[in-house]
This record gives sequence, C-alpha cells and structure tokens, in this order.
Amino acid sequence: MPIPEDVTGDEIDKDVRQELQSLPKTLAEDVAKNLVMVARLIDEDPEGAYGYSKVALRLASRVAAVREAAGFAAYANQKYSEALAEFRAARRMSGGVELWPVMADCERGLGRPEKALDMAGAPEVNKLDKAGQVEMRLVAAGARRDLGQLDAAIVTLQSPELAAGSVQPWTARLRYAYADALLAAGREGEAREWFAKALEADRDGSTDASDRLAEMDGVDFVDALDEDEVETEHETESGETVVEQATDAEEAEDSVEGQVGRDEAGHVAVDRDED
Repeated sequence: MPIPEDVTGDEIDKDVRQELQSLPKTLAEDVAKNLVMVARLIDEDPEGAYGYSKVALRLASRVAAVREAAGFAAYANQKYSEALAEFRAARRMSGGVELWPVMADCERGLGRPEKALDMAGAPEVNKLDKAGQVEMRLVAAGARRDLGQLDAAIVTLQSPELAAGSVQPWTARLRYAYADALLAAGREGEAREWFAKALEADRDGSTDASDRLAEMDGVDFVDALDEDEVETEHETESGETVVEQATDAEEAEDSVEGQVGRDEAGHVAVDRDED
C-alpha cells in the first residue's frame, strides 16, 4: 500500500521504535511507516488502517507492537475474533496486562458478556494503571447491559473516578456511560445531569454528549444538505406548476383556433446524493 511522502516513520512512539531495533534498518523503517499509517487512519478510515496493519504484520509478525496495532485495526473494523487473537499474541510477547480491557471487550463483541465479566474480576485487573481500571469498569458495565442488567451496570460505574471533580482523560467517557445507563433505566433527570457533566469534561469531542442533551431537550437539527434538497423540491414543484399553466394556456389557444394537438410534457428530475 502507498505511503504518503510526509510519513517518515519517525512519528512512532519511542517504545515501539525500540522494539523495531531488532529488525534490519530498512525493514524497521518500512514497518514503522505502516504503523504510522495505522495510527493516522484508524479513526477516520478503519478499513485503510486495517490494510496497513496487514502489511506491517506480514513484514514483522514477531514484534509485539505490530501484533497490537493489527489487533486495534481489526477491533476498529469489528473483526473481534481476529482482534482477540492479535491481542493475545501481543500480550504473550510483551508480558504486559495493558490490553486486558480491550480483550474483554472483544469477548463482548463475540457475544460472550459472561466471559468479559469473568475477566473483569481476574487478578490482572489489579495490575492495571488507573486508566486501565476505568476502561475495565466501562467494559464490565457494558457487559452487564448486554445481559439486560441495567441496575448492575449503573452500580458498576459508580466509583471514586466518577465522583471526582478533577478531569482526567477518561472522565468524559465514564460520565457519558453512566448517563447513558441512567437513561436506559428511565432515570431521565439524573441522565441529563450526567450528560451535562460529561460535556463539561469532553475537551476533545470524544463523545456526542451535546447531541444527547439537545435530543433530551427536544432540539431538532436540520442538516444543511437536507435544507438545500427541500428548497430544490419547492423550486421543482413551482417549475412543474409553471409548465402545467403554460400547457393549459396552449391548450386553450389550440381550442380557440380549432386545432387539435398534443403538448409534450417535460419533467424535472432532482438528483440526490445518497450517503
């Protein structure tokens, strides 16, 4: 797959760069560039990221960082079985526990929420840093919801991290998940309060808390394209009316002159781009 000229491979994390030092220099550079493309595309173009991850995997399948990147690319494309296999391989190579929460979420994606809950109670969770423990809590709450256990999901999310006044990288997502669980349980007043708190903490727009608040408040958003289409339709209808009036006038004139004729009808088609 083509690599843009502005990608040098130097953009990768220093820890990943250190892992790649076990490879020949030219090969390490090629792998690094593909890993950069995975990171660059994974949010906006997950299929593209997946393609670059496959190239990196073909070049250096024995590097833990490559297996991890391949796992996240597969995960972003909802290929949960493949993602889980790659995460397991990366974990065996590195010996770390950082991937434990996303591995549990893969179990959810595969329709095994009970397995995800088992992982949430495993000793590995105690070895996670604070961010990892919050992520594990989010996965466990999601598993509870998968099982229809809304109250248990709400209790799972109630934690010191949720109640903390300081904003951390995980704060917005944790508050959002709590608000969403409350709303699903029919506790709309509390849900609105926590969606607002999530919005306050969402500095990089990682959630759609503002849209959820607007929806709860009954605010409707009209897409600009939709407005243009509406205007075009009105214009088209007006155009057809003019054509019909002109046709009626011509028919009247033909009647007066005693001539028999047929007018050709013109139709205006409105093309709409489909998403």
